[in-house]
Amino acid sequence: MGLLGDRLFKVALALGALWICLFPTLVFSQAPFYQGKTITIIHGRDPGGTGDMRVRALLPFLQKYIPGNPTIVNEYMPGGGSRKAANHIYQSARPDGLTIGNVSAGMVSLAVLGESGILYDLDKFFYLGSPYSAYHAVFISRKEAGLSSIDKLRAASGIRIGAQSVGFSTYNEGRLFAYLLGLKEPKFIAAYSGAELDPALMRGEVDARATGADTVVQRNRDWLEKGLVDFHAIMETPKGDKHPQFPQLPEIESFARSDRDRKLVILQRAFRVTGAPFILPPGTPKERVEILQEGFRKTYRDPEFYREYKKLTGDEPSPLLPEAHEKAIREIPREPEVIEIFKKLVGAGPLPPR
Repeated sequence: MGLLGDRLFKVALALGALWICLFPTLVFSQAPFYQGKTITIIHGRDPGGTGDMRVRALLPFLQKYIPGNPTIVNEYMPGGGSRKAANHIYQSARPDGLTIGNVSAGMVSLAVLGESGILYDLDKFFYLGSPYSAYHAVFISRKEAGLSSIDKLRAASGIRIGAQSVGFSTYNEGRLFAYLLGLKEPKFIAAYSGAELDPALMRGEVDARATGADTVVQRNRDWLEKGLVDFHAIMETPKGDKHPQFPQLPEIESFARSDRDRKLVILQRAFRVTGAPFILPPGTPKERVEILQEGFRKTYRDPEFYREYKKLTGDEPSPLLPEAHEKAIREIPREPEVIEIFKKLVGAGPLPPR
């Protein structure tokens, strides 16, 4: 090789070694960030309800589609219609891509309505989509309450309507049904977890509630087969999407007496179409946001996920992809007069007058 060539060869080797030391990620393939890591999903609810089942249907697919196949665990932080969990994700969770929030649509409505205790900014979260955007809320009463028709509902006074916390989506819908159906002085008992509410209805602690049509089909088949409840009305999200089990139920908008009434229904539908948002805290590194968003996209598009989701929830998933989720949040109507009435409608006080 010759003396000069030998020296040049040694210099090249030294420079190569130095390059490897200074820029190892450019020479060797880097292990995925999520390899060996644990992701925690903070639920804005108690365990055991339909919302919990929706998340559980996702978990094996997320683990599969996030590079590095991280461990994923659940934590539960109920309270304030998911406001407690949303506040935690926004203010306290480390923005490292290892903490994901899953909250109810109530998190969105509370912020848009400017309710108290909101310490987060909707527009600063990163959104990972929702496993569903279509939803059918039904208003039911237990058969033993003797409220078998709309006329009987309206004639009764002080009907006890069960719900989860104030601001939770089923609480809001229970209030909306009571308002538009014209119930007299209904009493709202917002003191149950998702898993506790149906047994409370059957025990007679409450007389009625709003719930998901698919929840009834999946979890409460005996209500249908044994006629244990009366079904009164349904809210379609999106409007016109008929539920195969309850095509005969009157749609809640048909009870509207005014344009304002109709706008209240439209606003609630807009909140519902956002589904159950998966969120990341502000400041999460862009590359980790993109990794997780792509993992969720692949999950939502996997036919096996559709089968698992239906098995656990009884519903067909209607995913809202991350980019569509952000758009849905931005486009929620915010007409001040309607928002003011809606705030009273879903608040803790008496229903507003019509």
